[in-house]
Amino acid sequence: MHRGSSEFEPLTRTRGNMTDLSHSTFGAQSEAAASPPAWGTDFDQVRATVQALQGAASLLQGMTAHYLASSTYPLKPGDTCLVHSAAGGVGLLLCQIAKLRGARIIGTVSTEEKAKLAREAGADEVILYTKQDFVAEVKRLTNGKGLNVVYDAVGKDTFDKGFDCLVPRGMMVLYGQSSGPVGPFDLQVLNAKGSLFVTRPSLNHHAATREELLQRSGELAGWIRDGKLKLRMEFEFPLKDAAEAHRALEGRKTTGKVLIVP
Repeated sequence: MHRGSSEFEPLTRTRGNMTDLSHSTFGAQSEAAASPPAWGTDFDQVRATVQALQGAASLLQGMTAHYLASSTYPLKPGDTCLVHSAAGGVGLLLCQIAKLRGARIIGTVSTEEKAKLAREAGADEVILYTKQDFVAEVKRLTNGKGLNVVYDAVGKDTFDKGFDCLVPRGMMVLYGQSSGPVGPFDLQVLNAKGSLFVTRPSLNHHAATREELLQRSGELAGWIRDGKLKLRMEFEFPLKDAAEAHRALEGRKTTGKVLIVP
């Protein structure tokens, strides 16, 4: 909270002793969080619909998956998308939401175990990038036509090759950089490869108003309540072991959502 600011309430412990810092500029773990006063009532509506653990697991990654599939590139029946890290926290939710919107989904993962999870989440095809060239596989699976959109959370290792997978006027959506940041990019590449689009979105700009925040979180809560969106919460760490949680993430030992609980 900025010194002298009147926009935020004093720190309070969240219901269920859990916090989701979905609107924090920098990632952190805590037992309490400051938030605009209006958010308390709004999030009470979400918490009334889903359990505390589900709410913590769904807000940040769920709303990220929601804006990617519903706003950044609004998927529709007939579209084909590529979801990198399809068995990750956002990836599993993104696959499910893409399926709800009627799209065909191609996912990339590193192991057979993760491939199974991606298929269960709705991926129609899964590429093991550790054994297969994902560009060649995408071209094979689409009969050379390509993809409408690539959702890329990996960054450096996949970004450049992703443009070779897109149809003319397709979109590259870079929303993460697990392999490292993308370097300088020549915009002429977009012209040469088919008048392509590229964007680097963030949740802050897709939940900028109270109305949009309520709309996204409310739709997510409804899907969870109705069993249309399933959360995977395999890993749960006490706050004192937060460092171990980060090591598990960095070592690619996790799937789904990792929870840190005070």
